Amino acid sequence: MTNQSWWKSAVIYQIYPRSFQDSNNDGIGDLPGIIERLDYLATLGIDAIWLSPVYRSPNDDNGYDISDYEAIGEEYGSMDDMDRLIAEANQRNIKIIMDLVVNHTSDEHPWFQQALQGKDNPYHDFFVWRDTPNELESNFSGSAWEYVPALGEYYLHLHSIKQPDLNWENPEMRQAIWDMMNFWLEKGIGGFRLDVIDLIGKEPDNLITKNGPKLHELLQEMNEKTFGAYDVVTVGETWGATPEIAELYSKPERNELSMVFQFEHINLDKQAGKRKWDLKKLDPQDLHDVFSKWQIELDGKGWNSLFWNNHDLPRIVSRWGNDSEEFREVSGKMLAIYLHFMKGTPYIYQGEELGMTNFPVADISEVDDIESRRMYAERLEQGYSKEAMITSINAKGRDNARHPMQWNDTEHAGFTQGTPWLPAHPNKASINVEKALDNPASIFYTYQKLIALRKEKQVIIDGSYEIVATENPNVLAYTRTLGEERLFVVVNFSEEVQTYQLAHTEFKETLIHNYNTPITTTLQPYEAFAVEI
Repeated sequence: MTNQSWWKSAVIYQIYPRSFQDSNNDGIGDLPGIIERLDYLATLGIDAIWLSPVYRSPNDDNGYDISDYEAIGEEYGSMDDMDRLIAEANQRNIKIIMDLVVNHTSDEHPWFQQALQGKDNPYHDFFVWRDTPNELESNFSGSAWEYVPALGEYYLHLHSIKQPDLNWENPEMRQAIWDMMNFWLEKGIGGFRLDVIDLIGKEPDNLITKNGPKLHELLQEMNEKTFGAYDVVTVGETWGATPEIAELYSKPERNELSMVFQFEHINLDKQAGKRKWDLKKLDPQDLHDVFSKWQIELDGKGWNSLFWNNHDLPRIVSRWGNDSEEFREVSGKMLAIYLHFMKGTPYIYQGEELGMTNFPVADISEVDDIESRRMYAERLEQGYSKEAMITSINAKGRDNARHPMQWNDTEHAGFTQGTPWLPAHPNKASINVEKALDNPASIFYTYQKLIALRKEKQVIIDGSYEIVATENPNVLAYTRTLGEERLFVVVNFSEEVQTYQLAHTEFKETLIHNYNTPITTTLQPYEAFAVEI
């Protein structure tokens, strides 16, 4: 991992395969569908695809419950399709990053089926069992322990009861994981995104789930036994990370991961001490403070990931931009400009480059997401109103990101000619790939330009970061500096005209601007620009 690691200048695009492109009209996206759309992604300019799980799975949690790590789910195609996707992507200089869940499996995985055969079965100790449960709770609500009468024992599941947690204390289990990871690395993939990886060091008896004392030791062993020998990227999903913890994961000499996803900014629009469903308005200055903290505190020590969206999060233009007809495009560009000049590896979630929006529902019957449905049932018992819960689901529910990719204005947005597993958004006629590609001023071309600038400007990759005070909490600004090269980025994070004050300076060249007007210290709604100074 030198300063020249390919992933430091890369932009990575997340595909949620179930919703990207359906090639056989069964209503579910698949690998051949992704292959059909690789030229579109090459036009955008991305360097790698983070592929959400396509392994065999009963889909209790949409593929994050894996029943066979070395087989492709039938709905997605075959291993031949997977091999072809890797080869076709490589021809376009696009790497495939596999999403890997090794904190838990599906309860339909052969390992767990063997574990149920008895305590003397060698696979029994692949999972976490106790004679009596403690107060640990599942992330999907309720107890994290499930009783198996035939064994007289409880198994741990920090997620669904169909997602039993693996026992990372067991060296035979770890070896099975290393063998499986090497199976994929030998296929030529570009790396792994490691789901809830901060949970593998759990100590359930001590009520420790995240960041257990042996976590980093386990990751160093993983690095040594698998991806450390390959030129790949590894990113860990770590909901509990601080900059200090992220440094442990991503400091090159520690030989753990390339970077982590941290979620401090993602929690800024929930009430303190409560769950994500308990909504609060975002304060732009809070957002700027969090991003700046991570930029400054990891500088020269570890590496940042940069993202607004993923398969678990609502659409950013609806969340923190403005998805009205008047402001959707300009606010979508503002969000992109603010993020993409920072130090780190940017991740784009499918449709983000179009400004795709949230999909509001009126009733729980329209909701597919297991997390949203469980919250609804739990809070119904607690006396919450249905209206309040639907408001929370429309703001934060995971389905928002999972409705089909909008390719054109046909009935199902060009995703399928069958019946899609989730309906296409009614706004597909105005927001789709065909329309975006035909409009030189679309959000798509802002993303394309930002990706190209990262390839051209070393200052974006390696430059230092400094906050710039604007004397206006809605106007966020920073500089990036490398040697004599200096970039200045300013965004108006509001729908009102804003003014700001600067201690400097004359602008040399405008790199990107989301308005066709002169740059001044008066900013139009959601105005954003980056200039050389």
